[in-house]
Amino acid sequence: MSGQSVFERALGDDFARLHPMMRRRFGVGVDAGYGCIGRGVMTEVRRGPWWTLPFLMIGTMRNIMFPERGRDIPFQIDNHAYIDSLGRETVTFVRTMTIRPGRRRRFDATMIYSEERRRIVDYLGTHQHLAVDLDLEVTADGGLRLSSGPQRFYEGPIAFRFPMLLSGRAHLTERFDDERDCFVIDLEVRNDILGFLFGYRGTFVCEFPENADVPETVKPTREEVRE
Repeated sequence: MSGQSVFERALGDDFARLHPMMRRRFGVGVDAGYGCIGRGVMTEVRRGPWWTLPFLMIGTMRNIMFPERGRDIPFQIDNHAYIDSLGRETVTFVRTMTIRPGRRRRFDATMIYSEERRRIVDYLGTHQHLAVDLDLEVTADGGLRLSSGPQRFYEGPIAFRFPMLLSGRAHLTERFDDERDCFVIDLEVRNDILGFLFGYRGTFVCEFPENADVPETVKPTREEVRE
């Protein structure tokens, strides 16, 4: 529906159950006229045992995952809404972490609402090679839980359902803490065979710039028409 953010469309009536600050954050949309820039600290960035490193190293090539771990890592998350070249309202979810001075890592994602699938499709990485269905749930405290579902790989004429044995299932929970006056985020990615692959948890505060131009640096290098 016109005027609603992609998350409003996906959640329907449940969107009203979100904490007011969560509604503002996930209300970012073209018609809303504002973006969201969060800055904070990841109190912990974790990864699985040594045998998970090949998965994480591959992820660094397309800004999906990375092998480093640490504590108290500064980060920024950029959420901007725009109409892509295919005419779809798109919201960026770009997380940049300063692992150490001179070394930054990024998670790039762009999300659309799919009328066909009746849910949000999350394109992962710089080239939108992976399209992931998201399941959303509002928690009892007004937070939001996102769980990744089926994944599809697209590259040129190639298209196939990506086997979960070679990938991970992500579970992300975000909420607003009234006592600390900040957002709290917790992500865990697990593989069906290898177990825990990657995760982070932290806190951040947000500003909501109005009618801000969307930086080209947070847009994908390539846009995929297939959902």
